[in-house]
Amino acid sequence: MLEVLRVPVLSDNYVWLAHDAASGETAVIDPAVAAPVLAAADARGWKITQILNTHWHPDHVGGNAEIVAATGALVTGPRQEADRIPHIGRTVGEGDSVQIGAHRARVIDVPAHTAGHIAYAFEDDAVLFPGDTLFAMGCGRLFEGTAGQMHEALGKLMALPARTQVFCAHEYTQSNARFAVTVEPDNTALQARAAEVDRLRAAGQPTVPFTLADEAATNPFVRAGSVEELAARRTAKDNFRG
Repeated sequence: MLEVLRVPVLSDNYVWLAHDAASGETAVIDPAVAAPVLAAADARGWKITQILNTHWHPDHVGGNAEIVAATGALVTGPRQEADRIPHIGRTVGEGDSVQIGAHRARVIDVPAHTAGHIAYAFEDDAVLFPGDTLFAMGCGRLFEGTAGQMHEALGKLMALPARTQVFCAHEYTQSNARFAVTVEPDNTALQARAAEVDRLRAAGQPTVPFTLADEAATNPFVRAGSVEELAARRTAKDNFRG
């Protein structure tokens, strides 16, 4: 199985190390910074061979240069954002694939948060790296795209098997849950999940990864019945101060 390690950095970012024991290959997904990532890999004797970027934002590519200098890793990222991603060596888009040893990921175009955002779906491993497109009970802000694009992007991700583990790039779950319960106050699955999230965060525990099944039951953006409803919910979340 693909082994995935969480590296918390900055205030709420997660960088992920994905390791294939058979080949010894390790990929870094969206390194905001380098030092903690290099230290985590070194502590396990893992050799970083790749960097997989989902989009160009600095808190996802800020560690590229230092990691490449230290390891010689190949940087793969979205074709449409190649000119904004440091040290990119391979560009990919919808239908392309990347591999970590024998583990293959399908690249999925999910523009909305940024114009060229992509996700990496390791379907045989039931592992998804969506960057800032899908969060626990949330979705990314529409910085460069539209609600229609986000609606389509979420639909693509939710079409993956329900058991898929989602390794998103931020610990936003508690604030997302507080908003979600205002949208669906009678959703008992959502109420239970929000309470569990509060318990985990009070204990200093992470809430990521989670499953697509969790999102189908509790995420108000995934559950929006139309583009217009998603747009209204995204605007409300942008202005939410709960």
